[in-house]
Amino acid sequence: MTTKGPSCKQIIVPMSKKTANKYIKDASAHIISINSTLKLIKSGIIADFIQADNRGIIISTNNVTSPADLQEIEKVVKNLL
Repeated sequence: MTTKGPSCKQIIVPMSKKTANKYIKDASAHIISINSTLKLIKSGIIADFIQADNRGIIISTNNVTSPADLQEIEKVVKNLL
């Protein structure tokens, strides 16, 4: 799911709070993996940071993501879990 605000764009990845907290421990490594994958597919999207939320994790990006970018980010997140 994506949301767009006046100054930020977000991807919300639903997961349990326990899984989200484990994922956040290595957030910097996950950002690197996500950005590497997006660079490989020549996307203009860059993931800025990851934060935990009561719905799962939120990945903030520099621009609104396309469906193809969302699929790639989903693959990376699933592989890293």
